[in-house]
Amino acid sequence: MAKILMYSTRICPYCVRAERLLQQKGMTVTKILVDHDAAQMQHMIQITGRYTVPQIFINDTHVGGYDDLAALERAGRLDALLAMPD
Repeated sequence: MAKILMYSTRICPYCVRAERLLQQKGMTVTKILVDHDAAQMQHMIQITGRYTVPQIFINDTHVGGYDDLAALERAGRLDALLAMPD
């Protein structure tokens, strides 16, 4: 089973949608909250080049945000990523 890491905030509706989609797939999501942790926010920006949340990693692959995750699902490619071992 893949390892899911999501940079998130406490009030982000896209973060909620991403987590819900992944949980529906039977996945456990590890969240790093960046809304009150400037160091974590800077780290997220440094490793992704993006300033918005969520930023989702499946294993060590940066998937992107919720729209990117949903696009993988629509294309039928998300399940294969989630099936890859950590």
